[in-house]
Amino acid sequence: MRKNKIFVRVLLCFVLIFGIFAVSGCTLLSEEKIKLRDLDFTVLGEEKIPEQLKTIIEEKKAAPFQITYTDKQNLYICIGYGEQETGGYSIAVNELYLTDTNICVSTSLLGPDAAEKNNKTPSYPFIVIKTECLEQTVIYE
Repeated sequence: MRKNKIFVRVLLCFVLIFGIFAVSGCTLLSEEKIKLRDLDFTVLGEEKIPEQLKTIIEEKKAAPFQITYTDKQNLYICIGYGEQETGGYSIAVNELYLTDTNICVSTSLLGPDAAEKNNKTPSYPFIVIKTECLEQTVIYE
């Protein structure tokens, strides 16, 4: 009889501990990113990119990359798609918005026209997005 009581207590403890972990885990995993506001931004042409950032991009462009750079006035969000077989690619900014803890950015690589596919010169598409300087971490979606 005594062994049964101990077994039941131990089982209840495990159920309680499991329940706490399950509830807290579900809460953490289901935390939603609530958009506070869209961020204003500018897509920079190569002539407007700060020289130090150009150097970093040049070093990283052969492989896909995601970097941020700040000059204390502006935040630069840089996304590269690595080496592509041809030229003619472009990049679209799908979203750039602020949550209470993050800056979320989503981009898409758009393929070249049929005429560009015949050109076998490799390209290294990347985008530099300039926005206000904020302290939040950038999340790439």
